[in-house]
Amino acid sequence: MTAIGAPSSPAAYDLLPDALVVTDADGLIEVFNTAAARLVGVAAPDAVGRHLDAVLPLLDERGTGWWGCSRATRAMPRVTGQPERRLTHAAPGGERDFNVTVRYVRVEGRLTQVAISLRDTASRERIERNRADLVSTVAHELRSPLTSVKGFTATLLAKWDRFTDEQKKLFLNTVNSDADRVTRLLAELLDVSRIDAGRIQMRRQIVDVATVVRKVVDAKVAAGEAKRSRFVVRTVGEPPDMWLDPDKIEQVMHNLVDNALRHGAGTVTVVVSATDDGAAVTVADQGEGVAEASANRVFTKFWRGATRGNGTGLGLYIAKALVDAHGGTIAVGRSPDGGAEFRFSLPAGAPVFA
Repeated sequence: MTAIGAPSSPAAYDLLPDALVVTDADGLIEVFNTAAARLVGVAAPDAVGRHLDAVLPLLDERGTGWWGCSRATRAMPRVTGQPERRLTHAAPGGERDFNVTVRYVRVEGRLTQVAISLRDTASRERIERNRADLVSTVAHELRSPLTSVKGFTATLLAKWDRFTDEQKKLFLNTVNSDADRVTRLLAELLDVSRIDAGRIQMRRQIVDVATVVRKVVDAKVAAGEAKRSRFVVRTVGEPPDMWLDPDKIEQVMHNLVDNALRHGAGTVTVVVSATDDGAAVTVADQGEGVAEASANRVFTKFWRGATRGNGTGLGLYIAKALVDAHGGTIAVGRSPDGGAEFRFSLPAGAPVFA
């Protein structure tokens, strides 16, 4: 079996996304992969052969040198490593925290090598902030419809005989609408979970994109979200047969039209046009548009522009992920009327046979 620090292995270590440092039993560095060089700011040739404390001095929570403090642990034949802990890199340019995991390589109980994996705590903290933001957003978005549902149902149960049929119908329609809102929120959360886990499943078939657009607009009008007069739908050219997932393209359209209705103003113009290799769709409104400085952030999680209290801020993130899954592109710009214009292009694709 090849030892961890064998000369044939460093190229493989350079493919690892995490920083990896391997030392001998005395702390002399044998492997310093590309991620470690990038994280620490020291080139691999300048690190190999030097002591760990000279290249990567690590301090524990008490400010004591970690390598020296872990001497007793390294000397215990049955100890295989140390679980992840936060250590501080005492660099000349300032201190920096890393999440560090350590494994010991022993031959017949004798320590031969120490493998140290490092991750920047900033990425972990960013993930934790995203999770906290998601929980906060979900709690906020669920509170309003659930409070409404609870209030109306409690009122109906307590005073059923006091209301007319018309009043009861109004109450029940409100409850139904709020239940739909909760369902949409849960569907968004499931979509985000699948996207982040890379588990988007595509079920392609021939799709008429113009028909999907008209179906979405008809649904918005039927649900009372906007009047028919607010929409203009046009088709330019004749797109080829499109092999797409119809449900996901419909979801992209729902999210873009919802965004135009919620954040835009005036007429919402939807144009389906043929391209050299497929079709493109633009959704434009007559509102204030998206500031140029925000154009790169509109497709990130929780972006809600100026109206931060309205919606989860996940719709455009989901739309981009679904367009990307089809091999397409999506971007935002300014419409001729001054509002926001979202445009996504899709290749025609090809049938996939099992």
